[in-house]
Amino acid sequence: MNRRDFVATTLATAGLGSLPLAASAIAQESSSTEIKPFKLKYAPTLGMFRNHAGNDPIDNIKFCHDQGFRAVFENGMMGKSAEEQEKIAKTLADLKMDLGPFVLYADFGKASMVYKSGSVKDMLVNLMKKGIECAKRCNSKQALLVPGRYDQSMEWGYQTANVIDNLRYCMEICEPANMVLVLEPLNPHDHSGLFLTKMPQAYEICRAVNSPCCKIVDDIYHQQITEGNIIPNIDRSWSEIGAFHLGDNPGRREPTTGEINYRNIFAHIYKKGYQGVLCMEHGLSKGGKEGEQALLAAYRWCDDFEV
Repeated sequence: MNRRDFVATTLATAGLGSLPLAASAIAQESSSTEIKPFKLKYAPTLGMFRNHAGNDPIDNIKFCHDQGFRAVFENGMMGKSAEEQEKIAKTLADLKMDLGPFVLYADFGKASMVYKSGSVKDMLVNLMKKGIECAKRCNSKQALLVPGRYDQSMEWGYQTANVIDNLRYCMEICEPANMVLVLEPLNPHDHSGLFLTKMPQAYEICRAVNSPCCKIVDDIYHQQITEGNIIPNIDRSWSEIGAFHLGDNPGRREPTTGEINYRNIFAHIYKKGYQGVLCMEHGLSKGGKEGEQALLAAYRWCDDFEV
């Protein structure tokens, strides 16, 4: 059975014992059978299952755990209160779950890190300190950074050198705290004018910074649009990849809704020994509980690869 037929059959038979275990548990809204954890640490965003778990982040974490997930992520973690950050961290620790990278800096509106200036350095130093405070409260290991826009009036090589120097300033603060910055290349079709767009470019920068705390988040949705060649680029950039973002193309919805063969990609990542988080940074192809069932069924199908 192919992936789309699998998902369609799952939804058509919702509530029957022939469902994959996760989807069956959702359809029945209760189950005495423990659901098998996924092979990889796919990480729903908090609120992704609001139709089943409500809006409370703690309830969402517990629900995700019950469905076999062993990680979550929340881009907006820095905007939450210290009290809520600590509650989230405690719940994750109790359930032995990981937290994916939160957004530390992603200003799409201006050029910043392509400049070498005291004001940019001061901004980054202050930001790193705030990020480390958040990471400690959340028990998080990674924070996400987008270097901002490029400057059309400056030679590209100078801009690259300035980004590298600015990241080295960041590493002076991140390394003692053991907080890893993951740099995200984004596609120029959705986000025109940004400096960082491709995996080879991010790889080159990380190698130049030469720090264990400067890595890449490989957003497979973005990279399918920008350059494709997903698995070879994973292999070539492997030493510098710190996390993954997921989403099918076109549409940026759950795997199996587009052209990306996530089942093969997940199998490849698993066989390489990846132990980190894969953030489910995408929408759902359907609304309501039906859409959340489809999401679970899609991930169960993609995770059903041979090991």
